[in-house]
Amino acid sequence: MTARPNHAPAPAWAPRLMQEARLAELDAQLALPGDAPARLQSEIERAALLGALDRNAQAQAAFIDILRRHPTHFSALNEFGTWLAAEGAIDAACRVYAEAILHHPDNPMARVNLGNLLLRANRHAEARVHYEAALKADPDHAAAHQGMGAVLADEGDRDGALAHFRKGFRGHAVSTLPYRGSGPPIPLLQLVSSGGGNIPTAPFLDDCVFMTTVVVADHLDPATPLPPHRLIFNAIGDPDLCQPALQAAIRLTAQSTAPVINDPHAVMTTGRIDNAARLAGLRGVITARTLAVSRATLAGAEAAAWLGANGFAFPLLLRSPGYHTGRNFVLVEKAADLATAVAALPGEELLAIEYLDARAADGSARKYRVMMIGGELFPLHLAISRNWKVHYFTSDMADHPDHRKEEMAFLENMGGVLGDKAMAALHAICTRLSLDYGGIDFALNADGDLLLFEANATMVIAAPPDNDPRWAYRRGAISAAVEAVVAMIRQRAGVALPANVEQHG
Repeated sequence: MTARPNHAPAPAWAPRLMQEARLAELDAQLALPGDAPARLQSEIERAALLGALDRNAQAQAAFIDILRRHPTHFSALNEFGTWLAAEGAIDAACRVYAEAILHHPDNPMARVNLGNLLLRANRHAEARVHYEAALKADPDHAAAHQGMGAVLADEGDRDGALAHFRKGFRGHAVSTLPYRGSGPPIPLLQLVSSGGGNIPTAPFLDDCVFMTTVVVADHLDPATPLPPHRLIFNAIGDPDLCQPALQAAIRLTAQSTAPVINDPHAVMTTGRIDNAARLAGLRGVITARTLAVSRATLAGAEAAAWLGANGFAFPLLLRSPGYHTGRNFVLVEKAADLATAVAALPGEELLAIEYLDARAADGSARKYRVMMIGGELFPLHLAISRNWKVHYFTSDMADHPDHRKEEMAFLENMGGVLGDKAMAALHAICTRLSLDYGGIDFALNADGDLLLFEANATMVIAAPPDNDPRWAYRRGAISAAVEAVVAMIRQRAGVALPANVEQHG
């Protein structure tokens, strides 16, 4: 389970005191004999309260004791699954929800909860089964419609996704995440898009400091007033996917006087086509020609001729907009392969992208990632692979000590490894994009120029690696980037950093 940070004592907060009082009331009730069904409900409420109060060992023991005596009770299973998921024990939560479904197959709640965890794990087909079952049991179940919308959006069925999103978020576009602090929270507004393309913010938004209210910007009724907040974190990151949400975010942030992290105006101009044009003029930056092309054009008999007339040569890349981690992204070696490649990609419009050869003299491709945080640059990783499509989780790092040594040198001395020309190019990109949080993926050519793959707000800072000693050198860079984001958020919100936290950058 995920360890929570230690926090200094804070002034008492009324809702927290109410939880403590309710827990004492339940303890007193359970000390007396009583009606068995009512007693069981009180026990379940008590176990959930222990979890909410961060008494995790007691909460776990209470849930296990309840389920030992009532192994098929729906509420006990569902609440235990919810607590496990909140603690980061995702596999255990999935097993508990599956047990609830086994004994209560027509109850949509556990179906949706399990579907949501499967969706987070990119197991979309499995998630869809549970959302469909939930909607069969309750055709108006808002969370099931939200989940189905996410599945359909991932499959490229944007119209079908929108229909489900409208049903799912009507009256449900605002939600407040659990707050676990003992003192008064800092109210924070997080803007997200219904269809994905959002920045994962869980590592940065401490739920013992911030009370985060999530607003699905593209489905919020314009007449709805914004919830109380001291800071807005615009987590909508992908302009190729989230145009309606970003337009809504622009309207919402205009209604507030609070500081905004990642102004949606700035995010709006970081799409792949925009970046290819506006960053191409920067000294030391080479961008890939990028155009949006209809499926009909690319599937037609004159597709190769059309591409040639518009400045493309083979090999080239085709990508469905709005997908990340290499999904729906292919290399087309020659004109004869074009029709097959187009048929395999979702969407009625695809991106044609010039292929920038990132291979070095050893034949391996390299992809560096540098994070932009509060105007500063932080090295995050270097992935080296024999494949043209380079991602850290599929790269050749684990089995090549020389690759890890090369990455360690980059993390410890970014400027020395990249050189002055590339560093100046990175700073120029950071200034041009004006993002408070974002990242740059790139390679270097033999002349020290930066071959830009992408630069936007959707870059993920992955969790620190496990305890395998091979990855010890990576932990410092990851921690430095996360701490920089946390420091920026706290500074914008006017929250002092704890005295024992070292600032980087």
